[in-house]
Amino acid sequence: MMRTAALVLALTAAPALSETITWAGYDGPTTRYPHQALGDPVEYTKLIVRTDEGREFSLEWSKQIVFEDTEPLLVDLDDDGSIELLTVESHEEFGSRLAIYGITTGTLALTIATPFIGQRYRWMAKVGAADLDGDGQIEIAYIDRPHLDKKLRVYRYSRTPTSATESVARLTPVADAWGLSNHQIGWPYIVGGIRTCEEGGTPEIITANGDWSQVMATTLTDGKLVSRRLEKYEDPQTIQSALSCAP
Repeated sequence: MMRTAALVLALTAAPALSETITWAGYDGPTTRYPHQALGDPVEYTKLIVRTDEGREFSLEWSKQIVFEDTEPLLVDLDDDGSIELLTVESHEEFGSRLAIYGITTGTLALTIATPFIGQRYRWMAKVGAADLDGDGQIEIAYIDRPHLDKKLRVYRYSRTPTSATESVARLTPVADAWGLSNHQIGWPYIVGGIRTCEEGGTPEIITANGDWSQVMATTLTDGKLVSRRLEKYEDPQTIQSALSCAP
């Protein structure tokens, strides 16, 4: 079965190659971390990718960490034509973190990650990635503990050249907002995401509010997250319709 102080963490990596990821999924089912946030005790140990050159790469956590996620999200975070992967992985003692993977010097490898939440069975759910404030850099959004804290968090992704052949990836916290969620316990899917309804318009993060009574649209403006109500929440499809800019 497969599931397809500004804190700055950094890893050094070579510039992206012309080869890029076209597909990614999880495999290696395991029950060693039976949180069941996504509806069953099975999570995954292996990340598999395929590229535009027809090659397949994989990596596997042999202990402590699993991929606790619905599917990897493919996105070009630095606009270099090479795809990175957004994943959520969980540590048996420290809970979840957002982890970014890419192909570097012919190897699938971890590029950078947020800190783990810090406690077992504490999870986060990806929202998406976009240039949320129009500054030319990509921001990544996720909900930290969508069943408990219900906190929308936004990080900015950037790369800084350190030499002619290497650069450093950075994740810098930008803004947080409380009282938003995109997942209910047991759902095997995550709802919402990021929409831009007009060409050149402002990207909006679409979620529910904390008590699941309203569909919310949140924008990043002047370094702050600003939310507005769109409509009454009826069911998950209400959020998906809003995400598609349906009237």
